[in-house]
Amino acid sequence: MNEFVKAGFTQVPSTLIQPPRVGEAPVAFECKVLQVLPLGTEGGAGNLVICQVILIHVQEQYLDEAGRLDTTKIDLVARMGGNWYARAFGDALFEIPKPLLTKGIGIDALPESIRNSSILTGNNLGRLGNLEVLPDAAAIELMRTDSEAAEALAKGADALHRLAQQRLDAGNTEEALKILLLK
Repeated sequence: MNEFVKAGFTQVPSTLIQPPRVGEAPVAFECKVLQVLPLGTEGGAGNLVICQVILIHVQEQYLDEAGRLDTTKIDLVARMGGNWYARAFGDALFEIPKPLLTKGIGIDALPESIRNSSILTGNNLGRLGNLEVLPDAAAIELMRTDSEAAEALAKGADALHRLAQQRLDAGNTEEALKILLLK
């Protein structure tokens, strides 16, 4: 049975490998199988296939102006367990910028009151942990002149955490951490 025909997809020849690829796929990988590891023998067990990607095909309409993949344009689907799948689009997508040349401070460098916040999400903490350095005392003190920060400080820790979260959502990670470190 031809699975391409059965599924209604177009069979396109690959460039470097023998098996064809799906023509409608926004992104297709040509891979060389390095290792197949069985994950069990009972029902539901599968194999972990470790591959080396040797060529990537990307349809141009899924690229941004800089020529990078724009994940907001792709209707990504994630395989979960059993009969469950998930779609990754809209509010389900989030980005955590990565430091380019150095490692971030890590979440473990954040004070416990920040790490255990009932307001900040894991995404928020990840962004804070990606900062390269903790702000110094002078920078934190200067944040007191920010009217929103001063107002939140007067209201307490939850207000500070909500304001910091707003700044994180706006991409102002350093400001957010300074707000969280106000006392």
